[in-house]
Amino acid sequence: MADHVDLILKQWHAQRPDLDVSPMAVIGRLSRLKQLVDAELRKTFAAHGLDPASFDVLATLRRSDPPHRLTPAELMRASMVTSGAVTQRLDRLEARGLVRRTPSESDGRGVVVTLTDDGRALIDRALPDHVQAEERVLAGLSGAQRDGLAGTLRELLESLGDTTDLT
Repeated sequence: MADHVDLILKQWHAQRPDLDVSPMAVIGRLSRLKQLVDAELRKTFAAHGLDPASFDVLATLRRSDPPHRLTPAELMRASMVTSGAVTQRLDRLEARGLVRRTPSESDGRGVVVTLTDDGRALIDRALPDHVQAEERVLAGLSGAQRDGLAGTLRELLESLGDTTDLT
């Protein structure tokens, strides 16, 4: 069985047989996969009145140690949201009463972001649905295939410098 990327590769081989387009087999599939996964996850987020970046901010605060409080810089490092998006998301989430920004006790110029009770309740409702959506996306793979894919993707990310210290 062929997929959309196989068609693209076939077309390139016909048009440019001199060029090794084999990297497209991986990158093209990663790109297509991201589109399909994003669409599936957006449905779940929307059911809870969230978008991906807002979910990520709430989830990052929720998985941090109680009292579920981080500085905006810590939030940016610990989440998958860019610095420009953090301020925008915090404004929206604060307006909805899901997070609270207060002056930092250690640095009078800085702020800390705290997950409110409503924010915690929302992320606690959304998270199981999010995990179920991810499970649906991965249903075509066995446990061993998932483990192998996760390991391969980790190696690729590490080779590109995307590492973190878990200590």
